[in-house]
Amino acid sequence: DNVQSQIPNFKKIRIRRIHLEEDTGRLLHSEDGKNSFVDFNRAGIPLMELVTEPDINSASEARKFCEELRSILRYLGIASADMEKGEMRCEVNISLSNISAFENDSSLSEADSRNELGTKVEIKNLNSFRAVEQAIKYEIQRQSALLRKSKKIIQETRGWDENAAKTFSQRQKEEAHDYRYFSEPDLEPLEPKKLFDLEELKRSIPELPGEKKLRFMKEFGLSFEESNSLTLEPSPGLYFEDVVSELDNLQKTSGEARERRIKLAYNYFATDLKGLMVKENIGFENLKISPHAFAHLIDFAAKKIISSAVAKAVLAEIFEKGIDPELVIKEKSLLQISDVKELDEIVKKIIEANAPAVKDFKKGKENARQFLVGQVMKESGGRANPSLVQERLRHFLTRQN
Repeated sequence: DNVQSQIPNFKKIRIRRIHLEEDTGRLLHSEDGKNSFVDFNRAGIPLMELVTEPDINSASEARKFCEELRSILRYLGIASADMEKGEMRCEVNISLSNISAFENDSSLSEADSRNELGTKVEIKNLNSFRAVEQAIKYEIQRQSALLRKSKKIIQETRGWDENAAKTFSQRQKEEAHDYRYFSEPDLEPLEPKKLFDLEELKRSIPELPGEKKLRFMKEFGLSFEESNSLTLEPSPGLYFEDVVSELDNLQKTSGEARERRIKLAYNYFATDLKGLMVKENIGFENLKISPHAFAHLIDFAAKKIISSAVAKAVLAEIFEKGIDPELVIKEKSLLQISDVKELDEIVKKIIEANAPAVKDFKKGKENARQFLVGQVMKESGGRANPSLVQERLRHFLTRQN
């Protein structure tokens, strides 16, 4: 309830049942559609099937539910649930009532979803979150078009053609009895309370993504979107939490000052570090930069010991070599130039070499000022203190007036 009240657009999806079954195999179809092959390699592998109540009212909600479910499975250590590896599949059941709300994929009221739903159509074996969302959107449009023409929806099972971006009919009129389920006579009824200490089991459950998301918002001052990006998977949140702990050890701050340092760490983490990881296809398990080294770099940047440009360059080097950022900064003399005399020499050199830009600056052209700042930063190798550069440029250029 605490999570529900503080997370935007929170919605509770009820679970009807969870049951276990065994995989029987899979069909592989040739590209020309003339042949099908049966792969029995997965036969006998246990599967868990989770069925929700009809609480999901749009394609985007379905996708978000699947993403959240995968996060929970990973946090619990139950499965990696990689859809691209066939470790998780989604099958959607779509029922529309004859109302115009469906045409724009908007949500039904609770009463609508309980009492006015129409014929069910199932889409089988969707293998990506994108496919879940796109298939539902297409099917809503297809069924809406039929309902507007007063045509009946046929109860059937359909597949999803990724290339054509549309559903296609596979078989019709499937009810539960068509599967010929029967009770297993050799299995005794189980009473969980006799097998498990349910309270102990509850206490053993780790912090789940919803709770972690809320805690990051409260303790770190991050937005919902920022916290959400850190908690979709277990590894990013664990790493970032260690970074914040190291930052706190490097300098004890509180309130807004602490939140600014954490926000700076998040910005470098979400853009620069994650960008390097994606480019080199490296996961957190193989990351060479320790949380301490990353926090040390952020500490240098927060204290303006190094400039932002230098911080990005140092990050790239320690990402590759896994060394302490302080070694790189000292070896390459990358400390930010904040000495006025040293900076004035660079500023005067740039002013003398760029007379046209100086003239435009005096005419009030903003891009001329930005150009001169950029030239000073370039001449200093990115080491000049940006705010001091602005100040010294104004000092010399206004004096010339």
